[in-house]
Amino acid sequence: MWRTICRFLLFKFMGWKNCNTQEIPEKCLICVAPHTSNWDFFIGKLYYAALGRTSQFLMKKEWFFWPMGILFRSMGGIPVERSKKHSLTDQLAEIAIKSDKFSLAVTPEGTRSRVEKWKRGFYYIALKAKLPILLFAIDFPTKRIVCTETLIPSGDVERDMKRVMDYYSQFTGKNPELFQVEKIEIQENNEESQNVKTGN
Repeated sequence: MWRTICRFLLFKFMGWKNCNTQEIPEKCLICVAPHTSNWDFFIGKLYYAALGRTSQFLMKKEWFFWPMGILFRSMGGIPVERSKKHSLTDQLAEIAIKSDKFSLAVTPEGTRSRVEKWKRGFYYIALKAKLPILLFAIDFPTKRIVCTETLIPSGDVERDMKRVMDYYSQFTGKNPELFQVEKIEIQENNEESQNVKTGN
């Protein structure tokens, strides 16, 4: 019933289109951009509910007291301890490894404001837990929710992040002036450059 309501609201009433070509596994990390408005969270939640899926979100562990902890966990909440002694990346990777189902949605920009450098935490979580990263875009001008690429972290962070930037450069958020992809230049090492020049 709830799935039907969400499908109606998002696709019929609001006029959004589902342009996902990728399989969504039981365990994955969902990268969502551009993130320039609170509408992004609302649309994302509606979309995932319309698929009949539940995505997880992060929340301070202090909020998980009885009975609120039961409610937050049922909604997909993950309690995290934010302290210098505990790495959030390691915590989430450990949770992902131990879970049968893990679908964490993150906004790599880390804020709705314009930023020049995106956060890498989501990448390291996926790398440590061996999770695929689904690249979802919320494109406001065309009212499309798009996912046409899945990134398998290689360990070459900057090269993989450049692929992420190239992908998201084609989409526009609700407030375009607040969105900027990070400029990443990949420097080839001398041996690789020499091989290219000599054709080896």
